Amino acid sequence: MKVKKYTAKNMPEAMAKIRAELGNDAVILNSKRVDSGGFLGFFTKSMIEVIAAIDPEIKQSVKRKTSNRERVPKSQVASKSELAQEINQIKQLIEQRLTTYANSTDSGDYPGHLKEINELLNSIDVEDVSRLQVMKQLLKRWYSENGDEKSKETIHEWTKEIINDLLSHIDYSPFNYKKRFLNVVGPTGVGKTTTLAKIAAKIAISDGRKVAFITTDTYRIAAIEQLKTYAKILNVPVEVVYSIEDFKNAKDRLSEYDVILVDSAGRNFLNDLYVKQLGEVIDFNEEMETHLVLSLTSKYNDMKKIIDQFQAININKVIFTKADETQSHGAMLNVALNYGIGSSYITFGQNVPDDIALATKEKVVEQLLGS
Repeated sequence: MKVKKYTAKNMPEAMAKIRAELGNDAVILNSKRVDSGGFLGFFTKSMIEVIAAIDPEIKQSVKRKTSNRERVPKSQVASKSELAQEINQIKQLIEQRLTTYANSTDSGDYPGHLKEINELLNSIDVEDVSRLQVMKQLLKRWYSENGDEKSKETIHEWTKEIINDLLSHIDYSPFNYKKRFLNVVGPTGVGKTTTLAKIAAKIAISDGRKVAFITTDTYRIAAIEQLKTYAKILNVPVEVVYSIEDFKNAKDRLSEYDVILVDSAGRNFLNDLYVKQLGEVIDFNEEMETHLVLSLTSKYNDMKKIIDQFQAININKVIFTKADETQSHGAMLNVALNYGIGSSYITFGQNVPDDIALATKEKVVEQLLGS
């Protein structure tokens, strides 16, 4: 790849120099304002410095294709679809070079305010693959829209728009009552039972629906007592089950209730037999939504192991807890982009029924970027 630096009075003049020497297929890698000339700091001139590059392979490929067309009869000239394919191939090569450049600036050597965005994404534990997706799009916009002339606020807005676009295919929505059971799973210590109580309060108080609890978390007596306390406060029934038969009987007894919230012991779902047996009682696809609870205070590598463990069942959404206990919210982006799983709720405290918010793209971006 041939890289060269140009200095000019303005961008049009710089572009003219680049086209003259490198051709129309050159890619701008960086641009900034510099002071030139003068004496003892006086009479300096403001210039623009542009770094451009061209892949010789692209240039030679274009020349070969052009020269080949000149030698063949008009009847054999490539069709429009073939030309479009060739153009797309060239674009892909340029795209690859831009990605390579984004990776090579991993040390933080991004132009202008992009460097601050890169540092922010690093600081909140957005993993490299996700971070580079954002930075690659920012670099494109920077070079196409004269980023060196934009304010910090504008670059911040660009970042929000890019992340929103990356999350456009992800489903962010709460439990919507299309199904009767909401199964909440997750490891111990993530605030699963408290989160379940917050959701129950919303369903019963705000939405006016009849709600009940079933708990299969019989390994921890404290968890049962905590759920019973919440059930008493909310004036809703709670069924404690120890077997598949118990679960079936509890389901029958609670047939008049609109929504049944299931507090599950995480380790049960590592047992294939348990999942199979429970599937004979409840149709996971037709009757139940399963939401995995993850604490934002956990390391992302640990979250990945937890998600992989729970692949035995169909995880519909993720609930992120303890957002108030950390500034590292990057996992919200990592999980969405790596696993394609959206979020339903975000919690940020112990107060029931408060300290819970619906997870939306806008809320996730707010948590990531701080505004």
